[in-house]
Amino acid sequence: MKKSIVRTLAGLLWFGTSLAMADGDPVAGKKKFYTCEGCHSIPGYTNTYPTYQVPRIGGQHPDYVVSALKAYKEDERQHGSMKGNAMNLSDQDMEDIAAFVSKYRGMNASLPVTGDPQAGRSKAAMCASCHSEDGNSENTMFPRLAGQYESYLIRALKDYKAGRRTNPMMMGFASTLDEKDMQDIAAFYASQKKGLTVPVDQ
Repeated sequence: MKKSIVRTLAGLLWFGTSLAMADGDPVAGKKKFYTCEGCHSIPGYTNTYPTYQVPRIGGQHPDYVVSALKAYKEDERQHGSMKGNAMNLSDQDMEDIAAFVSKYRGMNASLPVTGDPQAGRSKAAMCASCHSEDGNSENTMFPRLAGQYESYLIRALKDYKAGRRTNPMMMGFASTLDEKDMQDIAAFYASQKKGLTVPVDQ
């Protein structure tokens, strides 16, 4: 009886894991990405209000891309355009789009920054356990930050501090930062040449 229960639980565990690890189709994702191109495939494109650069998502972990899209769809993140786009996506659509954008990753020219990257390096030391020392974490639970636009990272930190994003760990971390800290940390990650990029063929 015990062996039977163990085998059943093991089977369910394997089945659940196989679903969680399901891969999207990048070819299908390229077609589905067309509604995203107008913002995410234009280098330096900015959000109208509040003003910050639309994030680079090329080379981001697919799991994180999917979780972000679901958060917009379920109102856990607030953004009118993203909500409108995500509402029409199925889980498979999200996985396909994530598979497509994740393949874009490489070396970039340094992004212009307003903060102090060297000061940001020391201030970002507490981020390394999740995001890696240079922001290129291989842990798919956490987003890559290297090569991300400074203005977008600052906006994200402000949203966590204000409670507009509700990840408890990030809210606690952001609550300890002033605007100069945020600017320097964002400048450090933005100055990394190896990392995120714009998902467009050069």
